[in-house]
Amino acid sequence: ELVQRYSEQEMRCPVHFSIGQEAVAVGVCQALGSEDSALSGHRSHAHYLARGGDLKRMICELYGKAAGCAGGKGGSMHLIDRSVNFLGSTSIVAGTLPVAVGVAFARKLKKSSGAVVMFFGDAATEEGLFYESANFAALHQLPILFICENNLYSVYSPLEVRQSPSRKNHLLAESLGIQARGGLDGNDVSAVYEEAGKAMNSLRSGAGPCFLEFNTYRWLEHCGPGYDNDIGYRTEAEFHDWKQRDPLEIMGNRLKKQQGYDEFKGAERKKFQSEVSSAVNFAKEAPFPREQNLNEDVYASQR
Repeated sequence: ELVQRYSEQEMRCPVHFSIGQEAVAVGVCQALGSEDSALSGHRSHAHYLARGGDLKRMICELYGKAAGCAGGKGGSMHLIDRSVNFLGSTSIVAGTLPVAVGVAFARKLKKSSGAVVMFFGDAATEEGLFYESANFAALHQLPILFICENNLYSVYSPLEVRQSPSRKNHLLAESLGIQARGGLDGNDVSAVYEEAGKAMNSLRSGAGPCFLEFNTYRWLEHCGPGYDNDIGYRTEAEFHDWKQRDPLEIMGNRLKKQQGYDEFKGAERKKFQSEVSSAVNFAKEAPFPREQNLNEDVYASQR
């Protein structure tokens, strides 16, 4: 729905859609407890919603409305909902990693319950912040789960022009002293949930940080609502190969074996369509922030 609406030019912010990558967000967040926190990067829609973020507030944020989850000032890449322990996303690649590690460090210092999950893409592992954050987490045995969604591309650059073919991101994490697994199926939500569950159990036992790398694929352009296979950085054949592994279809085919699935699917589709339509209409009619609120929430309050 947002892809269709974006051309209306009312969402005046860049958008990084998660279409094709839904299974990682859902599978990981399903393994979390209410006390666990999640943070993300620029492609954060699925993470925000899977963690329980409010759909109306997310869409209002994209429309720049005052009812948005960041007051209409953040846009698509800066989503937050502290009521469900989604502690924010930022636009800078790897920029949220030290924030997530800081949250985990605070949890350990205060001896409070709950772990932290940090979602990021494969390109974040090329940034110095990744190594500094991972090293600090390992050194202090922090309760943080690093989730790398490897969708093969950083904007228009494939892995082969960015990383050595012998490089394995999970082995880099392992070399820093982190329990790590790579090459995992990021399009099977059940498999993601199982792996995330094991990692969260390890975190809760006090065994220190974990790193999971899931292979997946974005369908749309890096930034925007369109398809961009025509510009040559990836092939139509590659796209269709990954499209055959649509996370929703994989789960749907599994559920078909259950009695009453067709009725369930029809009812759920109508419910979702109604919910999305209501949220979009609400966002379009909601007021913009007032000028006098421009300087609010710019800095943390002094306490």
